[in-house]
Parts: sequence; C-alpha cells; structure tokens
Amino acid sequence: MLDHHETTDFRTHFVRDPAALRRFPALVLNADFRPLSYYPLSLWPWQEAIKAVFLDRVTILAEYDEVVRSQREAIKIPSVVVLKEFIRPQKRVAFTRFNLFLRDEFKCQYCGSKGDLTFDHVIPRSRGGITSWENVVAACAPCNLRKANKQLDRSGLRLRKPARQPSPEEMHALGRRFPPGHLHESWMDFLYWDAELEA
Repeated sequence: MLDHHETTDFRTHFVRDPAALRRFPALVLNADFRPLSYYPLSLWPWQEAIKAVFLDRVTILAEYDEVVRSQREAIKIPSVVVLKEFIRPQKRVAFTRFNLFLRDEFKCQYCGSKGDLTFDHVIPRSRGGITSWENVVAACAPCNLRKANKQLDRSGLRLRKPARQPSPEEMHALGRRFPPGHLHESWMDFLYWDAELEA
C-alpha cells in the first residue's frame, strides 16, 4: 500500500510548466484508467515515469519513439502510464485560488468577461462576509471596483449563478473543458474515453 506521503506525491507532482510539456511528459492514469486529474492534467516528467516503472508502481500503456539509455539498456520513454494501485479521489474540493477560478470557468461572475480576474466577496468582509465557496467569486477589476464595499443589491450588479461549493465530479467535468496547449496523440483515447460516444 502507498503511504499518505506517497499518495500526496502522486496527486500533486504534475508538470505545470508549459516549457516542460515539450520534454516527453507521461500521462498518469489511476488504476481505473482515468486521469488522476484533468486540470492540471496529471502529467509526470519522463524521469518520474521511468522511475515509477522501475519501482513497479505503474504499467506502461504507450511510449514515445524517443529512447533513453542507461549503461545496460535502452528504454523507450513512456507516454501513458497507469498506476497499479487505485488512489481514491478526494471527497471534497480544496478551497484554493486556482479551484475558485476553475469553478467560475475563468469568467467574471458579474459581467462574464474573461479578462484580468481577481476575487470579490459577495457580502463584503467589512459587513461580516466570510471567505468561503459560498461568498467568494471571480470578478474582473472594473466590476470589483464598481461593487466596492457595497451589498450586492445596492451595487447594480447581479451574480450570473449562485456561489456554492462544487463537487469533485463537477470540477472534473469543468477541467475537461480546459485542455492544456500540448496534448500528445497517444493520450487522446485515455482523456475522453468516458465521454458519451456520438451516435
């Protein structure tokens, strides 16, 4: 069994640097053949993927044409790996800056613009509003300035949808709508395999 520390590593040590995506990352699938994460996409640097193969933690499902050589052998770089042990998805979505933007689909929740976003407390903190899923939304700078310290009904603004805590399933579905700029062809069957097939 994986200990807690290793499980955390599997979940969070993904490639987030766009430059690194050009260096043969491996798509990491859970034991049920679904990506561990869609946003950010669960990708490991090729070095981590090869290490996991040698530690017998993963099975290789697809490979790049590129090869790395050790003193004794040549190994094709994995492009898709699946974990041998299932990692249970988290039951709640962490309240983070990134997850809040994803919940709100990277749009201002007042006007719908996709510009430079910040956060707004629907009920201002100065009026007892707390920092929570139900009271914080993504907002563009103009709407944030316009609302300022006013109650929503006195600001002339309206929320496009109620602020609420998302479920892991909702965040998973949202993440699938924002793919990274680099998607290797060997990943495609595994990224959308659970989507409904068109008739």
